[in-house]
Amino acid sequence: MFFVATSAHGERLEFLQESVPKQSRISLKHFNHLFAPIRPGNRKMAVVNIYSEYPDYSFAIEPAEGFACVDDVARAIVMLAEHVKIQPDKDVLRKIKMLVEFILHMQNDNGYFNNFIWPDLSINTQYKTSVAEMNWWSLRALWSLETAHELFLSDADLTNRIEKAIEKVVIRIKRDLAAPDFKTVAINGIEVATWLPNKYAADQAAVAIIALLPYYKRSADAGIPAIINALALGIMKMQKGNADNYPYGMFLSWKNEWHAWGNNQAYALLLAGQQLERPEYIQSALREVDHFYPFLMKNGFPGSISIKYEAGLYSRASGKMFPQIAYGIRPMVYAVSEAYRVTKNKKYAVQLAKLKSWFLGGNIAGKFMYDQKSGRTYDAIVSATEINLNSGAESTIEGLMVLQR
Repeated sequence: MFFVATSAHGERLEFLQESVPKQSRISLKHFNHLFAPIRPGNRKMAVVNIYSEYPDYSFAIEPAEGFACVDDVARAIVMLAEHVKIQPDKDVLRKIKMLVEFILHMQNDNGYFNNFIWPDLSINTQYKTSVAEMNWWSLRALWSLETAHELFLSDADLTNRIEKAIEKVVIRIKRDLAAPDFKTVAINGIEVATWLPNKYAADQAAVAIIALLPYYKRSADAGIPAIINALALGIMKMQKGNADNYPYGMFLSWKNEWHAWGNNQAYALLLAGQQLERPEYIQSALREVDHFYPFLMKNGFPGSISIKYEAGLYSRASGKMFPQIAYGIRPMVYAVSEAYRVTKNKKYAVQLAKLKSWFLGGNIAGKFMYDQKSGRTYDAIVSATEINLNSGAESTIEGLMVLQR
């Protein structure tokens, strides 16, 4: 049966209703293949193998980084926590607990988290993507620990250790983000905020908000709203265009560039707007969802876009169509599903169906990116006709997060 609708930009959308996966069709089979128990010390823990390569989906190691990382384990915790809320499962809870132990194990004395672990189970503390600093992996670790906290309230020891780890990283975040100067600079004529994580990282600011909101709800820490509000203001400063003018409410990710992967800004603002009762955050988020997302869909889901500003107009400076990855679609799915939750407007159900269809052949290559039988999400669309059939941790987990919504 076909479901037919019209998008905000007037194009006809058709979806095979029977092909949209339900929760019962979501398979953890390949995730369980990637899941690996380890024991570097006295505690049992687990990781998720980063790389799984076609055709036999054996594992691979990144020579400069390692074989598993906080980034993927943290997103796995968030995904599995959602899974057990929908479908209670003691084995999944056991897996979450083992993954939490790994996150705790990877916390550095400075409060942040090292990211990668070597095959000999020693921690990679030196490589640039593994240094313990305020970066993707440390912010995502906080998100995962707050997500896991409510699942293990009956385990006093684990809950206590989670809370101590959270307090340790929040102290560092407070120190690094608590005194924004609210200054901006121009890059390619584009005014951008400079008080975000790593100066310009609106994408990382979004993860910080997502992680800090449940912490604030649980702790009532009076210092947190000011940090969240400063990050939200920075994200909104990075929003360009509007309903009628390019780039249609796009949130820049970094400097004058937008990239699909990790573009959680709209979702973060929707959450913050509700919890902190700031309707302007919700309005800003909906501007991107209502106008920029349809532009992306109409143009085949490009992977990245850089913009410039000349003669009073924004225009495209450069960009790449590929690769297109699950991690580029999932943030939009989260934002659209939250937009529906906030507004109850059925247009977001249509938009959500279009986004999910990317996994089911509704993409520029016309190929399925999710295999229902194995539970694999493939790593990337790399051209108009070709996909990367590897299925690593990020793709697998992000794909499952989409299907849960």
